[in-house]
Amino acid sequence: MSKMIKRVIVSTDSAEIADIAVKYGAEAPFMRPSEFAQDDSSDFEWLEHLIDFMENVEGESFEYLVHLRPTTPLRDIKVVEDGINFILNNPHATSLRSVSPVTQPPQKIFKMEGLYLKGFFENDPRPEYYNLPRQAFPQTYLPNGHVDIVRASTIKEGLTHGDKMLGFITEPVPDIDNERDFHNASMALNDERFNLLIKYIKDNYE
Repeated sequence: MSKMIKRVIVSTDSAEIADIAVKYGAEAPFMRPSEFAQDDSSDFEWLEHLIDFMENVEGESFEYLVHLRPTTPLRDIKVVEDGINFILNNPHATSLRSVSPVTQPPQKIFKMEGLYLKGFFENDPRPEYYNLPRQAFPQTYLPNGHVDIVRASTIKEGLTHGDKMLGFITEPVPDIDNERDFHNASMALNDERFNLLIKYIKDNYE
């Protein structure tokens, strides 16, 4: 793990996951309340709970929280450290999110209304704007989960990322949300290039 990260804390409502986290060197000093661990729970809820616990139970405050989502396990620690340095060098930022460029803008995405396709940007004055070349639209970026960083002060203001969210551009990284994603990640783990990356990380950061 990076030396730039002081503590590795896992927030979970599962005793089994907490035990596994501790086994591999993380901390699980509390159990996440079940109301913050639902399918529709937001990041803000557990982040606020974490900060409240750290300050009011452990008496420890901090400025930044590096959020490493468990659904994105194949991350490069060097990229995480670059993200930390990026926000430290931009002190007015309220947060940071890693993103990857996407090839198609949202203007080319449709919704279904009955049997018919409809665009999402009904106020666009250009007729059939969705048929324009992608170069007619701004470059867009998709959060990829490689690294998110939030300020404790932003959470205390009732926001997750705030109005000065840094965009940290990285290569895409596998996101595991279903069995197919898990299979693809397993394939990546068996890839020779990925194994070389893992060796480099272990040699330099553990």
